[in-house]
Amino acid sequence: MRTLFSAAILISALGGCSTVTDFVKPYRIDVRQGNYVTQEMVSQLKPGMSRDQVRFVLGAPLLSDVFHADRWDYVYRFQPGKGALQERKLAVVFEDGKLARLEGDVQSEEAAPAQQKAPAAKP
Repeated sequence: MRTLFSAAILISALGGCSTVTDFVKPYRIDVRQGNYVTQEMVSQLKPGMSRDQVRFVLGAPLLSDVFHADRWDYVYRFQPGKGALQERKLAVVFEDGKLARLEGDVQSEEAAPAQQKAPAAKP
């Protein structure tokens, strides 16, 4: 009986050295923040479009700075419950109230072929 009691105490003491989270991982939700801008949406944008037309295609900008009124920023962040953070940024620049250029991760179809034709740098 004494051996059984000693074994139970020893198992309890050693069991306390590990944590439950080593075996059971808590559920983590996928977190999506910002404006999700697809390549199809960007391909609809053409130079010379008005602000209203751009807003219709992309939606309201996430950031519209009073100091840079001619620049709208669209930022999208996706943090999966398990995995790496994904972030996409797109800046829409206007000149005289018309779409002038796009900057960021998502590019227009007109800019994409130009990048594909450019020769790759040799190491």
